[in-house]
Amino acid sequence: MDDPINGHGLVQRYGKRNVFRDLDFVVPRGVTVLLGPNGAGKTTLLHTIVGLKRPVAGGLHVLDHDVLRRGGLRAVAAQIGFLSQVVSHYPGYTVRESVAYAAWLKGVAKRDIDPKVDRALELMRLSGRAGSRMGSLSGGLLRRAGIAQAIVHEPALLILDEPAAGLDPQQRIELRRVLRKVAGSATVLISTHVVDDARHVADTIIVLNEGAVAFTGTVAGLESLARPEVDGDSDLERGYLAALRQSVVPA
Repeated sequence: MDDPINGHGLVQRYGKRNVFRDLDFVVPRGVTVLLGPNGAGKTTLLHTIVGLKRPVAGGLHVLDHDVLRRGGLRAVAAQIGFLSQVVSHYPGYTVRESVAYAAWLKGVAKRDIDPKVDRALELMRLSGRAGSRMGSLSGGLLRRAGIAQAIVHEPALLILDEPAAGLDPQQRIELRRVLRKVAGSATVLISTHVVDDARHVADTIIVLNEGAVAFTGTVAGLESLARPEVDGDSDLERGYLAALRQSVVPA
């Protein structure tokens, strides 16, 4: 199989503003962390990949399908799990009902829904909250329920937009455990602006800045860009900030 996601020459706009232009990027198998400051275009790129926003121009292949061709996205939709920054849910549904509904939407066979829901809830340590109403959950618990919804159908490609938002330190550790487990059978793409989130899970890091790729490589490769004169509490932070500086074209 080719790289699970391959984009070339992508152009995306909001109104008359280019979010990115002629963007080339590859997401290989394993866990890829998309880093970048707020406004870099991370969420727009994820929305483009999952089909929520069609690009103005360019090419995009996901799981060996040209998703910009007629019927291309439909062919892979059931193989993708996606968590947006805002967790979609019906407040009156229980956690179990919400995750089961997500499974049904993804075409899971009726006989398989209950066991898959059980596995997703157990993986997210939510079995004890299965009967809780979604509207009663704290931000962290709601985020975990959203991830359970995204993984319940055991997707080949899992895309998470700021999955650690609202999680406490222990929950962030649990999230890393989940991501490592899911990555055993799926490609995972995560966006975040918290650099240290990448250290513990990333096989590949893509740094996006002002709609352009500023760096693609490993954690060690990004650390190698660190310079003493660049602020930061770790070589990874200093390397990240150095990559951002190098990518800025002087006016």
